[in-house]
Amino acid sequence: MGEDQRNLFIALGLIIVIMLGYDFFFVRPEQAAREAEQAALEAAGELADPDLPVDAAEPAAPTFASREDALSENTRIAIDGPSVIGSFSLTGARFDDIRLVRQTTTVDDDTPVALLNPIGAEHVFYARDGWQSATPGFNDLPGGSTEWTLVSGDTLTPETPVVLAYDSPSGLHFERTISVDENYLFTLEDTVTNNAGSEVELSRYGLVRHEGMPEDLVRNIAVFEGALAVVDGTLIQSKFTKLEDGDGAEEESGTGGWVGITQRYWMAAAIPDQDRSFTARFRTIDRAGTDAFEASYVEQAQALAPGESLTSTTRIFAGAKELDVLQAVQNEVGIEKFDMAINWGWLWFLARPFVWLLHVLEGFTGHFGLAILALTLIIKLLMFPLANRAYASMAKMKAVQPKMTEIRERYAADQQKQQQALMELYKKEKINPLAGCLPILPQIPIFFALYQTLFNAIEMRHAPFFGWIRDLSAPDPTNVWNLFGLIPYDPSGLFLIGGVLGIGAWPIIMGITMAAQQALNPPPPDPMQARIFAFLPIVFTFVLAPFAAGLVIYWAWNNFLSVLQQYIIMRRHGNETQFDKLIAHLRGKITGGKS
Repeated sequence: MGEDQRNLFIALGLIIVIMLGYDFFFVRPEQAAREAEQAALEAAGELADPDLPVDAAEPAAPTFASREDALSENTRIAIDGPSVIGSFSLTGARFDDIRLVRQTTTVDDDTPVALLNPIGAEHVFYARDGWQSATPGFNDLPGGSTEWTLVSGDTLTPETPVVLAYDSPSGLHFERTISVDENYLFTLEDTVTNNAGSEVELSRYGLVRHEGMPEDLVRNIAVFEGALAVVDGTLIQSKFTKLEDGDGAEEESGTGGWVGITQRYWMAAAIPDQDRSFTARFRTIDRAGTDAFEASYVEQAQALAPGESLTSTTRIFAGAKELDVLQAVQNEVGIEKFDMAINWGWLWFLARPFVWLLHVLEGFTGHFGLAILALTLIIKLLMFPLANRAYASMAKMKAVQPKMTEIRERYAADQQKQQQALMELYKKEKINPLAGCLPILPQIPIFFALYQTLFNAIEMRHAPFFGWIRDLSAPDPTNVWNLFGLIPYDPSGLFLIGGVLGIGAWPIIMGITMAAQQALNPPPPDPMQARIFAFLPIVFTFVLAPFAAGLVIYWAWNNFLSVLQQYIIMRRHGNETQFDKLIAHLRGKITGGKS
């Protein structure tokens, strides 16, 4: 065995070891940790809700109740909107039962996604609004345990708001009108009347709380999940993992913005009056061994004299992070930078146009998968001048390949003369040896920006494609190890072939298109490099196999368009490609001649 072959096998062995090690040391432990966390949550009890320091404690819930039993613990007002259904509790006027009508739990289950969950159940997640005061004698204002009284309305709909009231023992009368729009935005308009005999300083606050790690936490660099806020136009973020470690506490003051807790596709946010200054805060609270993650705000205090009233309007958002909905809240309601709830990433200047264009194309095609293909075609057209020049240069490089080989053989013992002769050849033939890299370089940020876009786009969630792809946001469900479903067994739970070595049909198609594109490029001069490059399509096939199907389809379609473009250009320059040789060979076999 030669040294080059030995090095090649060593490289292949290292790649396999890395893939196996990643599966054994990262994928499997992460899965085991999630299962252990889930088991611990099922066995553990939950304490009551302390909310802000001024709130009274909620009744203790020593064990998890079913969602239905937890909801029955409080008097509730039904919510029936075109986008949200559920209820809110009169205890604390707490929004803790929100289900999203337009979003289903799985492809096969049309049950609405349960976003907010009540205290006492698993995965507590709620939002609410209250008042506090630093004035002595006024520590009985609306908080987490306040029992509001229903004044009017029995079901909250976009057409029928609900009115609540509360009279504090200290002499303040609160009247709250709650309304909901056609999407996910709740408006809370409070009128406070001071019937006490002295002036009082009042501060309104809002909070969102999530207890425990989300059961479907996504550990991916493209996704942000945790507490976030916009204060004075500045985005502040702390991931769940950072909050869990105790390093995520944040506090910032300003005017205009909001606070919330977000997951990959959903968010609950508390939104103060945009004309009042407020202080946003992230914190983690210990709840009998379970971390409760909280994002809250407190508005600047305002004085209320005896006999006077004030009106204050805040909002709560609880829903899916649909771009058009977020931008409507931002532009029509006037909530600053509300579309920053979507994680645009550091390539936001590419991701934002991609999202906008995908929405436009989906409107034209009526299909998100076709929108991805159309976006890829548009990107290829925009990159055409650069790619055309690069592929033309690569065609010239391939045409002079015999001359380059001759120079290398002639000056094999003198590397300096060899490089000088090659430079003279490039100059004579007007070839730029680096031009072949030009189409690759822009592809890198484009790929990562599109990856960021597609991974966070809720429009891709449960969006079908043609054939066996029923969810573009999930990996290709087929597996080569059962011949893509032809053999009646499921290898998904098996070690290796159900994990790091499990690949579906679309990743294989992507690998084939990558190999085809590579076959059109001039081979590297070094035989070892040529062998490694030839192996790269196989590596990328395994690397991209667990990616969302929508991204793999984009990559395969992009490769196919590149192959088509490159083949046409090379034929125009008189180059015979590997495809031509293969066709000639097959024609010779069919006709009985020699290829």
